[in-house]
Amino acid sequence: MRAWPLAALLACASPALACSVVPGYRVPTNLELVADAELIVLGRVVAGDEAAQEHPGRLRVDPIEALKGAMPGGPIAIEGARAVAAGQVDLSNPHELADAHPDSFTGACIRRNFARGTTVLFFLRRGPDGRWHPAGEPFSRWAEDVPIEGAPWPRLVRFYAEVAAAPVHRRRAMLEAERDRLLAGADDPANALLAAEIARQIARLPAPG
Repeated sequence: MRAWPLAALLACASPALACSVVPGYRVPTNLELVADAELIVLGRVVAGDEAAQEHPGRLRVDPIEALKGAMPGGPIAIEGARAVAAGQVDLSNPHELADAHPDSFTGACIRRNFARGTTVLFFLRRGPDGRWHPAGEPFSRWAEDVPIEGAPWPRLVRFYAEVAAAPVHRRRAMLEAERDRLLAGADDPANALLAAEIARQIARLPAPG
């Protein structure tokens, strides 16, 4: 992931739903995103709570699989997001592993809109209100569609969850070993994409002492 200059961050915010960042802000890496999330869940977008006027920005999701954290026992609600009709928002590119969904670069600077019936990988944390909120910072991949079975993004997140759970001194070796394993396997066309993303994470690690 690349660092974004402050001018670019402010330029993408709309007056109605604007985000602001401090000077020197950088987008968290995907590995940092995984490490910071309390719950990472693959879920199907059911609807927004359109009937509850006091909560117009709440998304209802049926969990399918928890990649980090405890699997919810039933549907969950995510604050600050909404369901829209199919066709009103583009799905995530399944081959993109670096940049966030284009919806992240408008308005609130994180993705807010999701098509009903789609499957999405959500990164969540509990807010002070006890409800689930996006765990991602501006321009992070906190919620990406998973439009095809076996898509590379969930595969990568599962691996990053293992890395984030390991002691800090072991993480570089784990990343390098997986990068090399992927580069050695020519049978899967997604391997090159996954290896390139892991290489980006390695480049952002502190230099070995």
